[in-house]
Amino acid sequence: MRFSRVLSVVVFFWRQSFPRRRESRWRKQDWVPACAGMTLYSAGMTLLVQLAWAEPSFHDQHVVFENSAAEDSYFHSTAHVVAPSELAQVDGKCPVESKHFVSPGNALRLKWKSVRGADWQMTIRLPMRIGPPLSVAGDTISLWCYSEKGLTAEAAPSLRIYDADGATLPDMPLLAAGESLPAGQWTRLDFPLPNFAGMYRSTTDSGFNPRRIGQIAFCQRLDDGAEHVLYVDDIRVVSGNHSAKNPSPSPSREGGELAAPTGLIVDGQDHHCDLVWKPSTGDVLSYRIYRSTDGKNYTPLATRPSNSPRCVDFLGSNKTAWYKVSAIDVQNNESPLSEAVEGTTRTFTDDELLSMVQRGCFRYYWDAAHPNAGMALEVFPGDQDLVALGGSGFGISALVVATERGFITREESVERLLKIVRFLNKADRFHGVWPHFLDGRTGKVWPLFGKYDNGGDLVETAFLMQGLLTARQYFSQDTPAEREIRDTITTMWEEVEWDWYRKTPDGEVLLWHWSPDHEWHISHPLVGWNETMIIYLLGIASPTHPIPASMYHTGWAGQSQFAVDYRHGWSRTTDGDHYTNGHTYYGHKLDVGCGTGGDLFFAQFSFLGFDPRGIKDKYTNYFHNNRQLSLVNRGYCMANPRGRKGYGPDCWGLSAGINSGGGKPQPRDDSGTICVSAALGVMPYTPEESLAALKHYYRDLGAKTWGAYGFHDGFNQTTDWYDEFYMGLNQAQIVVGIENHRSGLCWEQFMKNPEIKPMLDAIGFVPDEDERK
Repeated sequence: MRFSRVLSVVVFFWRQSFPRRRESRWRKQDWVPACAGMTLYSAGMTLLVQLAWAEPSFHDQHVVFENSAAEDSYFHSTAHVVAPSELAQVDGKCPVESKHFVSPGNALRLKWKSVRGADWQMTIRLPMRIGPPLSVAGDTISLWCYSEKGLTAEAAPSLRIYDADGATLPDMPLLAAGESLPAGQWTRLDFPLPNFAGMYRSTTDSGFNPRRIGQIAFCQRLDDGAEHVLYVDDIRVVSGNHSAKNPSPSPSREGGELAAPTGLIVDGQDHHCDLVWKPSTGDVLSYRIYRSTDGKNYTPLATRPSNSPRCVDFLGSNKTAWYKVSAIDVQNNESPLSEAVEGTTRTFTDDELLSMVQRGCFRYYWDAAHPNAGMALEVFPGDQDLVALGGSGFGISALVVATERGFITREESVERLLKIVRFLNKADRFHGVWPHFLDGRTGKVWPLFGKYDNGGDLVETAFLMQGLLTARQYFSQDTPAEREIRDTITTMWEEVEWDWYRKTPDGEVLLWHWSPDHEWHISHPLVGWNETMIIYLLGIASPTHPIPASMYHTGWAGQSQFAVDYRHGWSRTTDGDHYTNGHTYYGHKLDVGCGTGGDLFFAQFSFLGFDPRGIKDKYTNYFHNNRQLSLVNRGYCMANPRGRKGYGPDCWGLSAGINSGGGKPQPRDDSGTICVSAALGVMPYTPEESLAALKHYYRDLGAKTWGAYGFHDGFNQTTDWYDEFYMGLNQAQIVVGIENHRSGLCWEQFMKNPEIKPMLDAIGFVPDEDERK
């Protein structure tokens, strides 16, 4: 349902499904056919994200394979075999090996038998990356190979290179005639791309784009009928002058060596140690981490990309280890090791565990924020300048939590928030409304989803404003800096023209977007139940450009045929099609919501600041409804009708994120991916169930789900997917959701805004004390 939350392998790119209309006036027939089968943030058509500009990180420009996140197989691989040839595989993927590697902690393991007339191919894809089409930096494929018994040219496979569009170059033998791979020794092999193209000539041009390499495959070559095993590691794209035969000095070298990393800090936690060090300068590609259990003998432990000078090491509780770190360049030159630092884990209390999780997830908004804007990136790893407005709003609420908990000082927090509000105050706005994405370097709109996405996004603006209003109340001290924060937020709040997004003075529903070039081309209405309740609440509360309170009932909770048809379009059910539901699912009655209620971000996004405790409108008590929605989601995972691996009472939480759903009723959105922020973000409603899930994700799954910035966005035990991704919209659900359970901090601060109580009264909210029953 949520654009940003469905930035997974694919994005639910609903905007292009709308037909162009010459009429500037919104009409029901303009949107109903187009929205059939989709929700606000998703559609039936899925497309890969493509950005028009910006560069990937230095690491992404060079690395094809460095490590597998899964222990048994490499998720981004595909095995193909035609009998009687043989090819070892794990569920159709390439096996990995942790005993032999160049970059710790594993390598690819190819085991095959090539037989006459048959075939095999193991394809390695570039890692999943959210951002612009990857433009690699180099003209040579470099990889490291190891064979316990040695390998001759006749027995070796061929190498096949694909670009991102599937065009290929002629196959290249892994070993040239007369060459061999020595036994028991890692050997680097280099393959200049021009050599591939120069082997044979074709009747047509291949169209191969050497700047957009997408896959590298190992293929059957000669049919010797014997079994072979080959380990492959550190597949990279390098420049010819960085090849094994033509090494060149690295800009990061000092005195003939790469400089050792400095400033290593090790902080022991419950089951893991946090490591952080100062980033090295120059063309450092990766960092290599070493561990010792006796303070004397060190073994390689892990590899980290250069843009993330952090590492976590799961030791178990009450363990001590010593660590050192080195820097690695593109040529695989390694710096001296850093000074050793010791760390010890200990068993945390539940309260300490919650603080640890909040602190870890908050780092995404502190350490990984855009350096110029101070705001949250849409996703990491991803584009380094793509600033997310909604995610930044949620991150501002997380900043309030971090300040109150002492993760950062108040002075540090004020300095960061000043940077954010000053940037926002100068950034592009459209009738006071910010776009979905901004370029963190310039503050200009970033039309990620196409040319019509170049204007105001009312939903992202509301998510941002919810966080800003929370901060306006929290930073209440009479200092110049905090006064500037409050005054700037107030100015921006008063400049948002909520009423403009009615489209007409008598419009009964708010529209999502407006473009200065294409006006109301998208014309997507905001109709609940979903994550957009906060838009109507803030629009009604606006002190300068309010919408009438009646729109809460005609737009958000609309009962008209227009609203019913809209809900039918994305939910494909009559349950809840009039906003209210009343049906029971998995033993839990749902007052409001379509079908089983949708994904759990529906119970999170509008409720980071808006406090549903102790009040109800004429439809439901939303604290109670959010609890029921959460228990339905958990009940579905416990029932597990699609047989997903791992699902159960302590492993639940379906929501939209990386590699997961888009808001539709289950089981349609169930891909097998657990979105970690789902169960943890609803902790105010399901404290016992959410804490049990937290302990399972952290203590049982460990490094598969926890990384440099807290919990990963998600994981999929069915497909063995554990890639380390973080999302600006999701990490804050964990930080703020836990805090609202512990202290109600963000709820209390947001509700203190003087515009909120009159808004609730105008809508018809009344006291209700039964929300916890």
